[in-house]
Amino acid sequence: MKKIIIPLFIVLFAACKEKHDKQESPPDGFNDSVAIKDTVVKTEVEEPEPELLSLDDVADTAFVRLRDYSRDFVYDMKYATEDNFLKTKVYDCAECYVRAKTARALIAANTELMVKGYRIKFFDCYRPHDVQKKMWKIVPNPQYVANPAKGSIHNKGGAVDITLVDKEGKELDMGTGFDFFGKEAHHDYTKHPKKILENRKLLKETMEKHGFWGIRTEWWHYNLTSASNSKVTNFRWDCE
Repeated sequence: MKKIIIPLFIVLFAACKEKHDKQESPPDGFNDSVAIKDTVVKTEVEEPEPELLSLDDVADTAFVRLRDYSRDFVYDMKYATEDNFLKTKVYDCAECYVRAKTARALIAANTELMVKGYRIKFFDCYRPHDVQKKMWKIVPNPQYVANPAKGSIHNKGGAVDITLVDKEGKELDMGTGFDFFGKEAHHDYTKHPKKILENRKLLKETMEKHGFWGIRTEWWHYNLTSASNSKVTNFRWDCE
């Protein structure tokens, strides 16, 4: 009798162990670390944007970075890329600096435009005098680049090159691209379709209302009238 019981016990034990191993053993190719990793939900915490600064106590002649005072503008700083008529990058990094009094006027103009569903987009802002010299060396033609011997209002922190975008960020059709040097870019060219002329008029009238004036040959260029007597400077900003 004992000889029969012992083999049965062994068989039952082996069967139970095999069943247990099948339940506990992971399938082929199973990776514990992957399984654990996959159960972890990754959450990325965005750093809050720094608080905007106030222009209230900033001297009119001080240089300010516009995005520190407003988040409502759009930027495409062409001369920090090779996408410009020079075909050369002349800024170390893309930043828009202007004099504080220019910044105040730009914010006021943009606030008015936003009520109508538009925003200002920048192509160029303050331009250090050394950059003006670099541009002149590439294209020494006063028709396209201001002679650094005299300087440009860009070098004074009082000029900007701009256009308008809609709520989706799409540029309004102004008839030509930025830095197009032809009669079609002139303010007094009236052969464009009505909508283009209306777009230019909106930009021009709004900027003039807030103290800017344009130049006849460039629909995108605006100077702050009160900045015309400022000094040409070579203020340089640090790249982050």
